Formats: sequence, structure tokens, C-alpha cells
Amino acid sequence: MTTPAHEAPLVLPAVAFRPVVLSAICAAITATAVAIAAVLGYPMFGVFFGVGLALGLLNALLVRRAVQAITAKDHPLKSQMALNSATRLLVITAVGLTIAFVFRPQGLGVLFGLALFQVILVLTTSLPVLKKLRAGEDPEDPLTAQAPTTSNDG
Repeated sequence: MTTPAHEAPLVLPAVAFRPVVLSAICAAITATAVAIAAVLGYPMFGVFFGVGLALGLLNALLVRRAVQAITAKDHPLKSQMALNSATRLLVITAVGLTIAFVFRPQGLGVLFGLALFQVILVLTTSLPVLKKLRAGEDPEDPLTAQAPTTSNDG
């Protein structure tokens, strides 16, 4: 008998989430966006862009906190994480859309900031993992060593 997916235990891989690095990247991008937007005559677009990056960072920190809290339980459930994620994303989306609507057109920078943050988050968490995976391949290990071929001249 199998466990339904919504009642299955929550298993999450370890990720290389570094909020200090993300904060520094977001600050640098915000400064650049404000400078470029000011030169183009729309400095508030750059400010709202930075607000979007900050909302993305806040979301990532809340994800980490939720994962730690939920996985610390004896029987963490995927449904708890799903409900937490849906609620958090609904609130952040509502805040972003409200800012974009109230302060349009420069307020649209919030949505661009949120979108760019997701790209930055994926890059900053996946690249270190990929580097570790590549470094973990031991050429002396018979399980990971490649057989000689014409392409690698073993």
C-alpha cells in the first residue's frame, strides 16, 4: 500500500543557499538599476526594481525558515509545505502587484525585480552544487571513470 503524495514525508535536498551573498548581489544590482534608471530619467523605476529584489530575498528567507520548521517535525508533510508556499507566494504577489498598480508605470520595476531575483537565486544555488558534483567525480573510481573511447582517448 502506498502513501498518498500529499501525506508523504517531506524530503528536501541540501542546497547552497547563501543569503549574505544574495543580499550583496541584490544591493549591487539595485545600485546599478537606480543609476541607469536615473540617467534615463526614471529613478523610481530603479528603486522599485530594488524593492522587487528585496521582496524576492524576503521570500527566499521565508522559504528557508519554513523548510527548517516543517522538516524539524517528527512527520513533516508535503501538504504543509505546499500550503505554506501557496500562502507566501500569494502575499508576495499581491504586494508586488499592488505596488506595480499604485505606482504605475515606474512601479512595474517591482515585478522585474522579483523575476530577476528568481534567476539570481537559481544561479547562486545551482552553480555551487554543479561544481561539487563535477569535483566529486574521481577519475580513479571505477564507477565514475570513463572507458577509453576515440573522443576522450582514455
